[in-house]
Amino acid sequence: MTEFIQANEIIIRMGFFVGIFAVMAVWEAIAPRRPLQQSKGVRWYSNLGIAAVNTVTMRMVFQVAPVGVALVAAERGWGVLALVDLPAWAAVIAAVVLLDFAIYLQHVMVHAVPVLWRLHRMHHADLDFDVTTGARFHPVEIILSVAIKMAVIVLVGAPAVAVVIFEVLLNATTMFNHSNVKLPLGLDRVLRLFVVTPDMHRVHHSVIPHETNSNFGFNLPWWDRLFGTYRDQPEQGHEDMEIGIDQFRSPNELHLPKMLVQPFVESAGGYPINRRDWEKANRRD
Repeated sequence: MTEFIQANEIIIRMGFFVGIFAVMAVWEAIAPRRPLQQSKGVRWYSNLGIAAVNTVTMRMVFQVAPVGVALVAAERGWGVLALVDLPAWAAVIAAVVLLDFAIYLQHVMVHAVPVLWRLHRMHHADLDFDVTTGARFHPVEIILSVAIKMAVIVLVGAPAVAVVIFEVLLNATTMFNHSNVKLPLGLDRVLRLFVVTPDMHRVHHSVIPHETNSNFGFNLPWWDRLFGTYRDQPEQGHEDMEIGIDQFRSPNELHLPKMLVQPFVESAGGYPINRRDWEKANRRD
């Protein structure tokens, strides 16, 4: 099984990516949650273009994929799970949950540290919110993210199977919760007990800073509730809320060359997390 996964990891991940992307794109066309404000052609070209750049960058920078790191860790007995006598299935579940928690903490970190926010804000500078927004990350942030993920894999001792499952789930839920799709409110209420929904994550893309600094989860919604970063709904409602950040509001900033330089121009702005502002916003609620 391990050998099969290692040999076919790229095919497995690409197959799920293409399939889920197609489903969400069709769903958005049939039942959109909000009308798009910007050129879909420009946004899709740029957002998918940056995804292609990131794929090439990762292959150039990292000679070993995360699943390869997991195999090395398993061979050498590294990681917390190697010290615990768990059934294989329980180790896989534990590793997936711990990797998801690490992604939540990483997401909070890039919102808290100004220099990291400068990298991450390119993701938030999209002026619309749809399935391609989930692929819109700066290459430098992707390099940092993969390096952190590899370190967590070694620390946890995540099985290779768990790493592939986590990667597939992360890609799938990122496309799902960034999608511009309409879900019945009752169904959304149930789903967000188990997975981050589009309505839940859209709040995170609000232009209002204390809404931007909420709902950090990608897969599991529990971390936000547990650590007090959960926000149920945007103040202005989903139809009227403004997407993006207060910088880079020109449609010209949606083009790929402009996106690549955004971390290196202007100040960090007022978005890096300020605990006092967060507590003040919660008291108003």
